[in-house]
Amino acid sequence: MSGFVIANIDVKDSEAYKEYVGKVVPTVKKFGGEYIVRAGEYKVMEGEWENPRTVIIKFPNYEKALEWYDSEEYKPVKPIRLKNSVGNMIIIKGV
Repeated sequence: MSGFVIANIDVKDSEAYKEYVGKVVPTVKKFGGEYIVRAGEYKVMEGEWENPRTVIIKFPNYEKALEWYDSEEYKPVKPIRLKNSVGNMIIIKGV
């Protein structure tokens, strides 16, 4: 069963956020992650979608997604995202 990271964020400093993007990709790949959605055009069909950027990352399984998030590799990268954006993130089991 795959694991997914789903983040819906609003980037506050796009120049500084570029550093995060450059550093996060290798950590995702190391844990077998694959970007499914990384921003892009969208249309809200129902309800409210709080933030303009959505990211979905697929991992081989739920445990691998959790391992990535808690990893030593991601630990120094995460504060860059937190400093330069606001939003929501979940890790969820998929099919």
